[in-house]
Amino acid sequence: MTMNGSRTAMEAMTKKLNGPLVSVVDDDPSVRRSTERLLRCSGLCAEVFASAEEFLASGRAEETACLILDQRLPGMSGLELQQHLAAAAMPVPIVFLSAHSSDAEARQALQAGALQFLQKPVRKEVLLVAIYHAIKSKTD
Repeated sequence: MTMNGSRTAMEAMTKKLNGPLVSVVDDDPSVRRSTERLLRCSGLCAEVFASAEEFLASGRAEETACLILDQRLPGMSGLELQQHLAAAAMPVPIVFLSAHSSDAEARQALQAGALQFLQKPVRKEVLLVAIYHAIKSKTD
């Protein structure tokens, strides 16, 4: 087994041991880093992606217990990813986290099943409550 293969296998084992997976899709590297750090410090397993396409290509959608999703992304938007997951019968609880969104976009996301639509910047406590609610909704 190669060193890279060993690392991938170890990461997979670690993720399974750390509980529910929270995936973060945001094109802003600082948001990805800070959200990943918050999740890991809170005892959650986290993976970050720079685009909707990267998230879909990862094959992690079915394992994701909560998806933290930016609305405005290069390529496929957050709303388009939400629609894609619904059409593919992959019910992933979604918490939108966006800095630039309209009331109409927030309404559309919530009507399509998103659990929350939060505006950046968001207090970490508010985000964590939304995430725990999403994880609980997946297991209920």
